[in-house]
Amino acid sequence: MELTVGSTRLVAHRIFCIGRNYAAHAAELGNALPREPVVFMKPATSLVALGAPLPLPRGRGPLHHEAEVVLLVGRDAQELAPERALEVLVGVTLGLDLTLRAEQDRLKAAGQPWELAKAFDHGAPLGAFVAAEGLDLAALPFECRVGGALRQQGNTRDLLFPVATIVAFLSRRWRLLPGDLVFTGTPSGVGPLVPGDEVVIESPLIGRFAWRCG
Repeated sequence: MELTVGSTRLVAHRIFCIGRNYAAHAAELGNALPREPVVFMKPATSLVALGAPLPLPRGRGPLHHEAEVVLLVGRDAQELAPERALEVLVGVTLGLDLTLRAEQDRLKAAGQPWELAKAFDHGAPLGAFVAAEGLDLAALPFECRVGGALRQQGNTRDLLFPVATIVAFLSRRWRLLPGDLVFTGTPSGVGPLVPGDEVVIESPLIGRFAWRCG
């Protein structure tokens, strides 16, 4: 999938996701607050372009929306200090980390990785990017509505691990590459999606993005 920010065009590379990064969301799922960022990954086949049909997995239990601010890395970077971490970001948007909740609960109870619940095809709808330069990534509001009803409201000021901390942390474990995406975590209010739902994620600083569930 090609990612566009102004005249910059990148091919989607890896998708890093940060779990349990809002205290209220950790509490609603009964999870302890982490001492360092909780990282999992999704493949590029998880991405769903803006306005494309959103097919839901069948026969695998409830599917929950998790609205998130998403970062786009624009250049190679490694071993970043937090005060330099924002320099490698070229774009920002909103996305959905779709989660098979019952499957995730089963995997957590068994002490197993979350990929079966998180890394399926079409599990990461992605909005259009705006330039990261000039945005205050420490105070970025956003919300999620399903069928017109407000489900989630969030602001990056409430992140347990701020954007710069996340990017620096990842750069000390991986060499970040152009086209890498970072889903930064979801606020409380996650809930189910069913066929026929319209799910909308929106920020006054980024835009409005919608998908129809099928």
